[in-house]
Amino acid sequence: MVPRLGPLKLKAQIFCGDEPAMGPGKADLLDAIDSEGSISAAGRALGMSYRRTWLLVDSMNRCWAERLVETTPGGGQGSGARVTPFGKQVLAAYRALERSMLAAADTDDFASLAALLRERPLPPA
Repeated sequence: MVPRLGPLKLKAQIFCGDEPAMGPGKADLLDAIDSEGSISAAGRALGMSYRRTWLLVDSMNRCWAERLVETTPGGGQGSGARVTPFGKQVLAAYRALERSMLAAADTDDFASLAALLRERPLPPA
């Protein structure tokens, strides 16, 4: 879930060349893989297609110095996926960055700007 401070939505994306290596969706996917123990089950839990889920995992594994997710094929007992210790390290650092961004945005400058915002938009003209 992308952190919000009132109406401000903060979205950190880390790039490897031109490819997004980590962002809020990939971080949520890592959390889901960690809790579900399966890439496909994690995708279902997040409402993602099987193909999209696997493409995101492939992208993460190609972008970082080590794999973030390891899989065990088979479809039976002992098969599935796990977030590697390196993946947990990357995820923890990303979540810490999100918290830091949220804390940095909680300023008088933002409060002044937010005070000028309507609570809801006017109806379309």
